[in-house]
Amino acid sequence: MNITIIAVGKLKEKYLKEAIAEYEKRMKAFAKLQIIEVNDEKTPEAASEKEKMQIIGKEESKIMDKITKDTYVILLDVKGRMLSSEKLASTIQDLGTYGKSHLTFVIGGSLGTGEALKKRADLSWSFSDLTFPHQLMRVMLLEQVYRAFQINQGSPYHK
Repeated sequence: MNITIIAVGKLKEKYLKEAIAEYEKRMKAFAKLQIIEVNDEKTPEAASEKEKMQIIGKEESKIMDKITKDTYVILLDVKGRMLSSEKLASTIQDLGTYGKSHLTFVIGGSLGTGEALKKRADLSWSFSDLTFPHQLMRVMLLEQVYRAFQINQGSPYHK
């Protein structure tokens, strides 16, 4: 399986980079992993709605340029469907069974994503009603994807 994560913004904190590196190492047994960072746009503090929509559009365009046609897109979206770890595991397993061997997870910018990306997504997934830092979401996402592979393998990791 091929897993791509497209995220807006650069990962800066050393401890998060170390956590990502650990999950990248663990994931090698299950999937080829690629993480793509696209530059975020500067948002003025008193940005108007029009300016915010322009920023979302620019970030969305950068993301869309990185999405291949053959991939199944899972958009992380606060308004998306909540999934348990077990449901994510069965979704990944089912996709692989039915020939979807390339999954792309998208973490948008701080202002969210535009309609074109929401329409392109095959699944919109919400982790929680809570708000998390975008950089921390990468670690949380990788952990959940790793957990899904462990669940599908019958590993005690999930217990």
